[in-house]
Amino acid sequence: MKLQQLSLFLENRTGRLAAPVRALGAAGINILTLTLADTADFGILRLILPDASQARKVLEQEGWVVNVAEVVAVDIADRPGGLAEVLTELEAAQLRIEYMYAFSLRRGDKAILIFSFEEPDRAIQVLGDAGFAVVDGEELTRLKT
Repeated sequence: MKLQQLSLFLENRTGRLAAPVRALGAAGINILTLTLADTADFGILRLILPDASQARKVLEQEGWVVNVAEVVAVDIADRPGGLAEVLTELEAAQLRIEYMYAFSLRRGDKAILIFSFEEPDRAIQVLGDAGFAVVDGEELTRLKT
């Protein structure tokens, strides 16, 4: 299953990260996981939330331009070589990873990583065929609560 990820461009200056996070908090929206990538002038804040459409409305009402992308959450064995096993399968299928980041919680003995793929539906099929579990948004929300 694919997840909806929200992305915002932020100026790289004091207070810019806090503003959208405050808006979500004021609306009672919890952040499941996030990543922030930066350059000298701006950053990209990527968020996974329980209700991406509601979060998008809140952020847009506050004046943010929000991009929505589909990403995939994957269970990976939380041990040396676990990530390498997943990457080997993806490489064999010639699937290109655009970026990835870790989810902050574990699911049993598994770590959860968020992947952005050029071909997410094909990636889900390849991962499933190789025995890796794709984690849906409802499961991520249950882990967080």
